[in-house]
Amino acid sequence: MDGGDQLHRASSSRWRNNSKEAFSRSSSREEVDEEALKWAALEKLPTFDRLRKGILTSSRGGGGSEINVNNLGFQERKNLIERLVNVAEVDNDKFLFKLKNRIDRLTLLLGPPGSGKTTLLLALAGKLDSTLKVLGGVTYNGHDMHEFVPQRTAAYISQHDVHIGELTVRETLAFSARCQGVGSRYEMLAELSRREKAANIKPDLDIDVFMKAAATEGQEANVVTDYILKILGLEVCADTMVGDEMLRGISGGQRKRVTTGEMLVGPANALFMDEISTGLDSSTAFQIVNSLRQYVHILNGTALISLLQPTPETYNLFDDIILLSDGQIVYQGPREQVLDFFEYMGFKCPERKGVTDFLQEVTSRKDQQQYWACQNEPYRFVTVKKFSEAFQSFHVGRKLSDELGTPFDKKESHPAALTTKNYGVGKKELLKACISREYLLMKRNSFVYIFKLMQLTIMAMVSMSLFFRTNMHQESLSDGNIYTGALFFAVVMITFNGFSEISMTIAKLSVFYKQRDLGFFPSWSYALPTWILKIPITFVEVAVWVLFTYYATGYDPNAGRFFKQYMLLVFVNQMASGLFRLIAATGRNIIVANTFGSFVLFLLYSMGGFVLSREDIKKWWIWVYWCSPLMYGQNAIMVNEFLGHSWDKILPNSTVTLGVAVLKSHGFFTEAYWYWLGVGAMVGFILLFNFGFTLALTFLNPFDKAQMVIPEKPQRDDDDNRSGGAIQLSTRESSSGHRSPSGSEDEIRRRSSSSKSSYIEEAAIDGKKRGMVLPFEPCSINFDEITYSVNMPRALIGIPYIFAQAVAYGVIVYAMIGFEWTAAKFFWYLFFMFFTLLSFNYYGMMAVAMTPNLHIAKIVSAAFYGIFNLFSGDSSSSLRVAISSSRWSNNSMEAFSRSSSREEDDEEALKWAALERLPTFDRLRKGILTTSRGGANEIDVSNLELQERRKLIERLVNVAQVDNDDKFLFKLKNRFDR
Repeated sequence: MDGGDQLHRASSSRWRNNSKEAFSRSSSREEVDEEALKWAALEKLPTFDRLRKGILTSSRGGGGSEINVNNLGFQERKNLIERLVNVAEVDNDKFLFKLKNRIDRLTLLLGPPGSGKTTLLLALAGKLDSTLKVLGGVTYNGHDMHEFVPQRTAAYISQHDVHIGELTVRETLAFSARCQGVGSRYEMLAELSRREKAANIKPDLDIDVFMKAAATEGQEANVVTDYILKILGLEVCADTMVGDEMLRGISGGQRKRVTTGEMLVGPANALFMDEISTGLDSSTAFQIVNSLRQYVHILNGTALISLLQPTPETYNLFDDIILLSDGQIVYQGPREQVLDFFEYMGFKCPERKGVTDFLQEVTSRKDQQQYWACQNEPYRFVTVKKFSEAFQSFHVGRKLSDELGTPFDKKESHPAALTTKNYGVGKKELLKACISREYLLMKRNSFVYIFKLMQLTIMAMVSMSLFFRTNMHQESLSDGNIYTGALFFAVVMITFNGFSEISMTIAKLSVFYKQRDLGFFPSWSYALPTWILKIPITFVEVAVWVLFTYYATGYDPNAGRFFKQYMLLVFVNQMASGLFRLIAATGRNIIVANTFGSFVLFLLYSMGGFVLSREDIKKWWIWVYWCSPLMYGQNAIMVNEFLGHSWDKILPNSTVTLGVAVLKSHGFFTEAYWYWLGVGAMVGFILLFNFGFTLALTFLNPFDKAQMVIPEKPQRDDDDNRSGGAIQLSTRESSSGHRSPSGSEDEIRRRSSSSKSSYIEEAAIDGKKRGMVLPFEPCSINFDEITYSVNMPRALIGIPYIFAQAVAYGVIVYAMIGFEWTAAKFFWYLFFMFFTLLSFNYYGMMAVAMTPNLHIAKIVSAAFYGIFNLFSGDSSSSLRVAISSSRWSNNSMEAFSRSSSREEDDEEALKWAALERLPTFDRLRKGILTTSRGGANEIDVSNLELQERRKLIERLVNVAQVDNDDKFLFKLKNRFDR
């Protein structure tokens, strides 16, 4: 057929065949020729291009324009959905019929709470816990679960609304659609387009654009998302944040609809929905179920929906009913015949009683009797097991058994019906989607990162004011000790800066677990953006710290060493972030992660080589020293500084430079290659921690994962033959089956004192209708002298627990270290341990209460932990604050110390520490003698010269009448007393 023939047919022929009317639309004579010409030109394109092109009519009813469905704008998508589905309740039916013509039962799952509805849905969706023992099997079109990927073939919609609060409704659904892909829509559309072209069929232009846009994967905003927003009534809140406990967002009913829509945007053919109407009003629930009914009936889908108490209007939308009770199927079949089955069993639903209420109460032990309809037979409780057995002999049950007895022919299953791929789109598209969402979340949480930067800026200013270069010299070991303290504080602050990763990671874990189990993406595609996108922030944070502190503190003025310190601290920050993300992923709970994170920080802090030098660590703990990332970071930053030009001077009576002497005095390594060794170790730890983070996300599950509860074994039927409707409370002895017909002392029957109650009870016993018979016995309750109490404030509940912690820690540590064992000292030790723990506990409460969210609380806490560490005074011989007001003012120590300048204290302390390491014999013959110029020298007391002896006596007893009695002898006596 030539091109002229085609144009002539397209312009003059009318689409008269009724079977083809679904693919055409009524239009004026002026428009039909233009559309036909454009459609004919579109049909000449190659298949690949033809499936990405469409004709979109304007909103004014004019001619259509050719568009690329990959680049549909927001307004174009909105106008398209408006024309297809103007009113969701009315037009959705027409739209789906159009969709079907171009290309069926709805089942309600009923049962009381705890009957096993969720477990059944999980089993059908292939999401049961692998540790559960399962009998029987589930097949899809005759295929076993291991032959395809059930998590993607079927969509399970949970009753729990778990979403990221910082995302809007539209963004939540768009991300879900992007990860789930388009399934077999593209292949189906390609085949459909080929057949339409061969049959010379022109489709409805709007339907054509919709199907092509829906079949195009990789789009950030999909037309299917807009359609689902429309039919679920979420358009009014589409651009509103979902919200959470700390962020205001949409309502509970809207959040429930978002949970439903999150799976409807995907290509799954089987829908298993668990309590989707919770929190919704009856009108909204009806609208959603009606839309699902249209989807199932028109597009040949499958949906099993669990509802707790649907209204009669919603109940009538369903085709089939599955009634569960105590984990057993009581009825499964057409909705119209469910009441016939129970009438067959002797129970009848009252005329004014809701059918759903009747179905859930008729199997209940306390509610069943009121529906007994056989007046000629005495009532006996019918157990769930008997209902289930009787259903097998009912004609509906027999028909169902016959259908299940005939295996489904696998050859009749379409290849595209069951999904065999683990994920809906390629790895590259999944990574792009996760990167896009993580970047969006970082922008939404920009306040957290700005606050971290401000906190780090303030701490840098504190550091530069404490270690200011005008008071920082590079002339002696004591000066070097102050610099080591400043460098240690820098490493600690950069490490603490990653502490907020714990709360930020745990806040998103619940959403991650849900989407991972639904097959949205692999764990690595989630972990990689979390790490990579935060690297630029690390560069900015470390740059602020180094720019503020490097030259203000007076470090070695060398550009190379400046950039080397900057690079090292970048790696330290990345190492700490990876470590805390790993802790969060393994802890999976904020309390567990915080506790474990504090323990790890303690190990890093104590075994890093500063608090305890390498020589002081016991040999059975030295492995922790070599495994500590902080050790490599501290050695690298110390070597970078103290091997610089500012520290290359040689002290008197020494053969090494001042910088090397400072490094040796603290047990740090002195070789220059330790900088690059430290950098390499940091890179290795970064990779190790992020790899561990990915593994934890892959293999670990949340702590609070729901498990199936096996119901208790029901009592014997004889025990259920109740004579009346009165409520009976039995003691433990009566539960064993020894119950007398007339009632015994083991039974306590609640009765009303009124004659009316007795009359009602007798009427129930006699089985005669005397007016309205209540299914319960009225009970009057009187209250007199009620005593109540208010729960103890939460801040006080933890005091006994904290005290137990202090006692356990104190007893173990006090005995192991070998402190002086006296009752008084041990009591004071416990006293200070207890109040230290208590103060930090209350500090944590205060930080959470005074900050807007947990992330900010973490950042504030990390900053104050650094300040507490700086001003705590631990390792005071090494970490000296360079301010003139710092003095040793403890009166109890004055008897054993002397007043000295800041420069002398550190040097003397270092030499005294070296003296203490000597054997006892040598230690008793060595001493430190200060010179007249303020220096300190180690001397042998057996070889004291005359001049040295005279100066020593002069310092001890300058004026004999004054100093001997008041100072020298008292000092001597105090040391003897000690």
